[in-house]
Amino acid sequence: MKLSEMKQTLLQRDLKLTKSLGQNFLHDQNQLQRIVAAAELGPADKALEIGPGLGPLTVLLLEKAAEVLAIEKDRRLFDFLAEKFPRSPTLKLLHADALDYIREHPLWNGWKLVANLPFSVASTLLVELAHADEPPDRMVATLQIEVARRIDAAPGAPDYGVLGLLLGLRYQWCGSFKIPASCFFPSPGVDSACIVLARRTKPLLPAGMHAAFDKVVRRGFSQRRKMMLKLLKQDWPEDALRPAFERLGISTQTRAEQVSLEQFARLTEILSHE
Repeated sequence: MKLSEMKQTLLQRDLKLTKSLGQNFLHDQNQLQRIVAAAELGPADKALEIGPGLGPLTVLLLEKAAEVLAIEKDRRLFDFLAEKFPRSPTLKLLHADALDYIREHPLWNGWKLVANLPFSVASTLLVELAHADEPPDRMVATLQIEVARRIDAAPGAPDYGVLGLLLGLRYQWCGSFKIPASCFFPSPGVDSACIVLARRTKPLLPAGMHAAFDKVVRRGFSQRRKMMLKLLKQDWPEDALRPAFERLGISTQTRAEQVSLEQFARLTEILSHE
């Protein structure tokens, strides 16, 4: 769908876009093709698209995937999509809040997320999928470029924090590419990036320890400028924390922003056995 077609469709149907729903539609065909290519969809793959909007990405996904599930929250856009794809046996359209749906349906093994995510809920959606009982095999998502930087940040970097760690527990960063604001309508105030995450073949922690990892990470970053040991003492005894820090070579003066993903995982493992 070209930009002119997108504008005409919105005008003809009197569709006023809603900022609160993050409705910035990607119209650049080259960028859409790059997103689909990054998903590495095979003929047996199932694709999850959140926020299909007017469906330009949906069209490309239907050409590659065995099945596409597109979840649209806006009733007006859902009705438009239902008219646009009236007889598509490989497409399932849902009018729903994607976040609620994901929380109610935690089994995504064999699926790949391929989506231009609404900016306002992009981080939350990715974390929910990553911590599902069976997460997607791959996640290819377009989001604000600063959020992409947070996900890819290394220890010690200003953007390093909770989001990157919660996703990194189950996923490996496979790369990203920038998408200029001019590729969207209406143009957002910032550039975007498409990120590619692949589910780890070897888990860093067993599933039963994921909640504890979440707790350690969130507590450790609850006050970034404070020493992590002092923060973790709110949930674990000091006589368990100090030996764990020493075993991992972490100074008791260390702040969470200096601790690696692997160290957080091992710390969780040690504390879970206390």
